[in-house]
Amino acid sequence: MRLKSYRLLTIATLILLLSACGFQLRGQGQAPTVYPFASLHILDPEDYPITADIKRTIHAGKSTRVVDEARGAEATLQILKQTNEKSILSLSGEGRVREFLLRYLVTYSLIDGRGIDLVPATEIVRERVLPYTDEQVVAKEAEEALLIKEMQTEIVRQILRRLATVKAEGKP
Repeated sequence: MRLKSYRLLTIATLILLLSACGFQLRGQGQAPTVYPFASLHILDPEDYPITADIKRTIHAGKSTRVVDEARGAEATLQILKQTNEKSILSLSGEGRVREFLLRYLVTYSLIDGRGIDLVPATEIVRERVLPYTDEQVVAKEAEEALLIKEMQTEIVRQILRRLATVKAEGKP
């Protein structure tokens, strides 16, 4: 009985210590709560996959809404380019692929409702090395898809952090 009380006291103390130091779980793709504009139009002529992630993350916040028309938006996020590249990074002595280089590139810009550049065309690049063996083709394909999704998520977060820090012209 005494051992049970000691365990309970230890667990309660650990919980108190964790809450007192400000520990908080990171969560999944949390949007900044405040953007400097109330409405945002996302212009994406190619319908890139990254656009859906950006919209979903902004919808999760409460301060900004995504609108379908640029006319009523305070700002327009333009996704100018998105590319996925896969190239051979190294070969074995027998000429077999040992590593691939995965590259994910997004170019975007942000303009306000009056056409003023708030963020000029900016390129974000993420790269990952994918070790490769012929014996694990299916597993490596799954790993490649996971790495691409991870790079995409990192780029979405970076774009949204940048949007949260933009100061509109003429606003204090």
